[in-house]
Amino acid sequence: MTVGRVEHERIPDDVLELCRRLWEAGFEAHLVGGGVRDLLLRRPVHDWDVATSAQPAEVQGLFKRTVPVGIAHGTVAVVLRGGRQVEVTTYRGEGAYSDGRHPDSVTFVRTLEEDLQRRDLTINAMAIDPVRRELVDPMGGECDLHLRLIRAVGDPMERFAEDGLRTMRAVRFAAVLEFEVEEATRRGIGASLESFRKVSRERVREELLKLLAAPRPSVGVELMRETGLIAEVLPELSAARGVSQNRYHLEDVYTHSLRVCDLVPPGDAILRLAALLHDVGKPATVAPHPDRPGESTFHGHEKVGEELCRGVARRLRLSNEQSDRLCHLVRHHNFALEGWRAAGLRRFARRVGPDHLEDLRALRAADLRGRDGPDQLPLLEAMWSRLEEVLRAQPALSARQLAVDGNRIMSHLGIPPGPRVGQIIRQLLERVLDDPTLNTEERLLEIADEIEREGEESSS
Repeated sequence: MTVGRVEHERIPDDVLELCRRLWEAGFEAHLVGGGVRDLLLRRPVHDWDVATSAQPAEVQGLFKRTVPVGIAHGTVAVVLRGGRQVEVTTYRGEGAYSDGRHPDSVTFVRTLEEDLQRRDLTINAMAIDPVRRELVDPMGGECDLHLRLIRAVGDPMERFAEDGLRTMRAVRFAAVLEFEVEEATRRGIGASLESFRKVSRERVREELLKLLAAPRPSVGVELMRETGLIAEVLPELSAARGVSQNRYHLEDVYTHSLRVCDLVPPGDAILRLAALLHDVGKPATVAPHPDRPGESTFHGHEKVGEELCRGVARRLRLSNEQSDRLCHLVRHHNFALEGWRAAGLRRFARRVGPDHLEDLRALRAADLRGRDGPDQLPLLEAMWSRLEEVLRAQPALSARQLAVDGNRIMSHLGIPPGPRVGQIIRQLLERVLDDPTLNTEERLLEIADEIEREGEESSS
């Protein structure tokens, strides 16, 4: 990653025009925040934010379309052509974040330098005057970009006390940008855990998910461990450190988990979180191997891991969909690679759900690549090739795919609605999973007759 000159031509014309209009009205206007950092790093810029000497009411008076997205904190969103919204914020200083979410007080300040002094990291405390094409960098952010350093603005302890989430933001930026954390800043993170504990779980969740988008999330997770953050955010993972395994895992459970997380392709934070936590049940299930001295077994770790992940999901306030997906992936990640027959593969696809198959394949592949010993990836590929062959025949994997439904069963057998109907449907599906050719109305009704007769005989 290289640091270059400011490529002013990358600043959108409508954003430039917004700033020009503020200057022409007698106010200052600078681009600030992550957009400036990413412009210098030649990374894509997703958001353009403007800091100005104008008060919120003055900004609203200059532009026809505005949204008061945070007017109490000095922020007005200006709606530009095409619907783009640019947040314009009055130069400000902030008080403490007692609730871990919002500053207790906001004061408007007179100069850009005062505004930049309140920001978290030097690389986020630069500004660009796009009209005059000037970089304003009183905190040395450009130098730290060249040095590939994450450094707090001013005293790290003061910055992190203002908002405890800044500790995790520092770690996240180190992972995403692949930078080092400056030593005083690193010490400040470890000394600011009390401030971090005040941060809302929702904000912590968002930082963690962003960290998992890093090229190598393990960089950030290891920084979290070294600074004490991991015990606050994912104590279940912290417990895996030092838990040795067996001949296929020369590394402990924690280190293996980090390696697997890195090996999962980026772009899916929940899948990467599942990779990070896939073996989180091992510390609770570790036992000496009965036949191999010095090695361990972890029977049932998938089920225990699923339960632990349910707690992680609650703590991080994941959505129900995210929680279910995370727990499902952890529960089913350790499937066998050999010995499958066609019926077993159909049951496997039904059990894990067709929508989760590719996720599990990616997770299992990363898990195998993250092990030591013989390469088992060919076994996975052979199993998956056979699975795809079986599924190409489009077998019934759920009751909805059967050639008969509950109403047809009731009318054919002359039985009322009730649990018995569901029992018959489930038995029919089991028969079809064994032999897909049975999935015709005629054949299923014959089998339903057999099931009903057997039920009558057993109850007489």
